[in-house]
Amino acid sequence: MRLSVTSEIGILKKVLLHRPGQELEQLTPTHLGRMLFDDIPYLAGAQKEHDLFAQTLRNQGAQVCYLTDLMAQSLTDPGVRRQFIDEFILEGGPLAQHHSQALAELLLGIGDTKAMVEKTMAGVTDQEAGLRPAQPLTSLARYETRFLLDPIPNLYFTRDPFSVIRNGVAFSHMLAPARQRETIYGRYIMAHHPEYAGGITSWYSPDIPYSLEGGDILVVGGGLLCVGISQRTDPEAIEILGRRMIRDPQSGIRRILAMDIPNIRAYMHLDTVFTQVDRHVFTVHPGILPVLRCFLLEGKGGDVFAREMKGTLAEILACAMGVPRVTLILCGGQDMIASQREQWNDGSNTLCVRPGTVIVYDRNKVTNRILRDHGINTIEVAGSELARGRGGPRCMSMPLRRDGVE
Repeated sequence: MRLSVTSEIGILKKVLLHRPGQELEQLTPTHLGRMLFDDIPYLAGAQKEHDLFAQTLRNQGAQVCYLTDLMAQSLTDPGVRRQFIDEFILEGGPLAQHHSQALAELLLGIGDTKAMVEKTMAGVTDQEAGLRPAQPLTSLARYETRFLLDPIPNLYFTRDPFSVIRNGVAFSHMLAPARQRETIYGRYIMAHHPEYAGGITSWYSPDIPYSLEGGDILVVGGGLLCVGISQRTDPEAIEILGRRMIRDPQSGIRRILAMDIPNIRAYMHLDTVFTQVDRHVFTVHPGILPVLRCFLLEGKGGDVFAREMKGTLAEILACAMGVPRVTLILCGGQDMIASQREQWNDGSNTLCVRPGTVIVYDRNKVTNRILRDHGINTIEVAGSELARGRGGPRCMSMPLRRDGVE
């Protein structure tokens, strides 16, 4: 099976990562907010931490694939490569479109396809495109470098631009302009990579006007999908996704639990406050519990209907999953200071590699101890630099294949 993700907890067999590259070196204090960063990671440190994360996944038996490699393998045909460059420049915005010829010549002139892909990620300045000498006023009046194509520093969070749901893909409509070009890589891989080209079902696409991001999608299993109504995902998008999947007998999805979380930076996606760690066990940030609202989408008579669910989150999840009970493990436990601090550093953002075994950041000592007290095996990895981008192990990984869960 080329793609197969039927749960959050099945044994992880194949996963997509992006090793942080020169795009992080292009961050400056002036552009941090626009690029959705709160600080500038140290690239060498981030790469070292990411390499250890990748090796940890390999040690757990997962095949690690890198975004740049899959893209290079998808662009071996010169026509497809030119099409990608043209589309990438078009999606780069008015400035890129205005200088499309210079940008195309620069990118086409990079003979190594992987290096060309990396350049699209790192961004292109006006100086690199050779525009400054022809614009003396700009050279005199502007001392700072201007990007014709912005860097894409959030790329190492591979969870967000597209989501594998069972044997298909939901291509995201990213909310922030800084991230909207990320989806193009996944679309070209699924359309042109030898392993995936043709036959991959698309559950959602970026041309739909409502934002949907992968960090809000959890494939819980048993026919249930949890999707966050969040800062980055609209309820209209969930309704469209739900109608498509529930009406398609091949999707395997029969119910969608839409979880309305606070619309704030700290809780940007559902998986920053809620992830699954075992069959009926989840970790959750307690700060969302008093205000969380949940809605269940179900099919009935050929149509899809939504209703609000009442009760505690544990009761709602148990009902939606069709199980007697669900265990919730609180990020930071009952200590609200530890809870807030460790949620900010992705204490709730766990990556399950098999039932009951999760990869976590080592810095979240309180939450990791509580997970172990509940019988969860925690594999700790360093995240001092990686966490500066506000994402944890789940954010940094897109499972392509998992074993089924009995």
